Amino acid sequence: MIFSTGRVIKGALRTVAPSLLLAFAGVLAAPAQAETLFVRYSVQLLGISIGSATLSGSVDPTAYKLEATAKLTGVASVVSNARGAANASGLFLQGRVAPNGFATTSVNSQMTRTIRIALRAGDVRASEIVPPFDSPPDRIPILDSQKHNVIDPLSAMLMPVAAGEAVAGPAACDRSIPVFDGWTRFDIGLGYSGNKPMKIKGYYGPVAVCSVRYVPISGHRDRPVVKFMADNREMETWIAPVGASQIGVPLHIAVKTLIGMLTIEATEISVSETAAQK
Repeated sequence: MIFSTGRVIKGALRTVAPSLLLAFAGVLAAPAQAETLFVRYSVQLLGISIGSATLSGSVDPTAYKLEATAKLTGVASVVSNARGAANASGLFLQGRVAPNGFATTSVNSQMTRTIRIALRAGDVRASEIVPPFDSPPDRIPILDSQKHNVIDPLSAMLMPVAAGEAVAGPAACDRSIPVFDGWTRFDIGLGYSGNKPMKIKGYYGPVAVCSVRYVPISGHRDRPVVKFMADNREMETWIAPVGASQIGVPLHIAVKTLIGMLTIEATEISVSETAAQK
């Protein structure tokens, strides 16, 4: 890592956090069969490895459960021992993801913070942040009307498409995703740019290439980093199908930050068919 302070690393992660977790969500139909999924990712900033992440879970035609982990590694772990974990669960209702619950815990050398969100069919019923973030006067308040028909960050990693549509085609990308992460509300717009082949351990085939836009709605502050992300045109994600189902997950995310390009790249994917959840 060419940077000598943990502040630079943490600042970069805060800059791209909304787009990293949420640049690739949206749902049109439930998958056709039950699948167990595991994906391992590497995280690089300016081409230098700074961390790793995993996504795992089970998805069947009516329900899903997901878990994710992330941590800084290598030289980055010397300046910051930041790590985190999240879990989410929900149902597939009328061709869309309907989250029931989301929780995430992040840990660094200064504190441990936990965020919990309870939802019902995409409507936020309750949320809790411990310890709470500061509430400066210039923070744009989140309206109750902006907490309906939303998706939590981890549930947003599932991307089913309608039967008959290619997961590695336009249907994977052309959508706008309403996201609530517990303290901010924003939309992620995806647009189809084409497809290309990708080869990693466990997968060799086409991926849909999606351009990504970040649209702040509320909960944020009017700061330069927010304007930078809203104007950012150098973000994209690549989506690949999960097994034989009509569901996709991101295998590549690239986001330009204030200090350079941050990339999350899948290095391994494993998919197996399982019995449907009861």
